[in-house]
Amino acid sequence: MTAAPFRIGFLLFPRLTQLDFTGPFEILSRMPEAETHLVAKRLAPVAAERGLQILPTTSFADCPPLDLICVPGGAGVNAVIGDAETLHFLRRMAAGARYVTSVCTGSLVLGAAGLLRGRRAACHWMSREALRAFGAEPAAERVVIDGKFISGGGVTAGIDFALAVIDEIRGREAAETIQLMVEYDPQPPFEAGSPERASPAVLARVRRFAEPMLRERAAAVERAAAALAAD
Repeated sequence: MTAAPFRIGFLLFPRLTQLDFTGPFEILSRMPEAETHLVAKRLAPVAAERGLQILPTTSFADCPPLDLICVPGGAGVNAVIGDAETLHFLRRMAAGARYVTSVCTGSLVLGAAGLLRGRRAACHWMSREALRAFGAEPAAERVVIDGKFISGGGVTAGIDFALAVIDEIRGREAAETIQLMVEYDPQPPFEAGSPERASPAVLARVRRFAEPMLRERAAAVERAAAALAAD
């Protein structure tokens, strides 16, 4: 008798950061006996933050039960954390999933769904503290595992996150095999990948660039937290 596949679902929504999704997808889809689903409200193409069009494979209504649900982040999170249909879908899937996961600001969506109360979670450094509004404990770590909840930090942490997930599910040898297959051997040309290591000028430039989106996010988080408290 053939074992049932391990079903992995990636939530898609407008203006997601595609690498939050495609990094983990590349890794997790290589896991033995894995079955991947790209889940959105509808089957129409979803435009990522930088314009890449992603085609869902199933809708919320038709999505099968998932063993793992993964929520990416991106500017579109500001709208998603107030979207009742998406939050309801996540709660429904999380109830039966073996793992509930996120990358980057996707953890804010899990928080808005009420899934991270009392739990530690990672997030992009610019939005990490917003997790507190949903009763979560922000952790300045690349990957955070808290029971069945696994979260990755900023965008590129999605690859580290996915390898850690495979280690949890299939063991270290499987994770290392996939790491070598994709030749994941990061050697960044600059030491500017975190606010602690970036120069003050670069850090200030990034903060200025993100300021309008972060103001919008702060207001969205406040509304979402109020809605969650009223449930």
